[in-house]
Amino acid sequence: MNFKVVSNFKEAGDQGQAITKLAAGIVRGDRYQTLKGVTGSGKTFTMAKIIEEVNLPTLVISHNKTLAAQLYREFKDFFPHNAVEYFVSYYDYYQPEAYV
Repeated sequence: MNFKVVSNFKEAGDQGQAITKLAAGIVRGDRYQTLKGVTGSGKTFTMAKIIEEVNLPTLVISHNKTLAAQLYREFKDFFPHNAVEYFVSYYDYYQPEAYV
């Protein structure tokens, strides 16, 4: 696979360092890493650049449907030549008949 970010954005501030460190952690096999940033600081772009750097299929998990839809749209734009899929689980709405 060849992941190539298509964007007019350029790395700014600490993004380059974050991309390098987080990508190195993925290659090293670090189990847990955190990318922190305020709203609008470019976290999604940074994640896209990390995906491009490590060149691996990636699963992004979101805690709500609104953010999941936003991430899907942005990743579709960042990776127009790659498959970007969207799935929302309705598990929290499912109630087995045994509990009715």
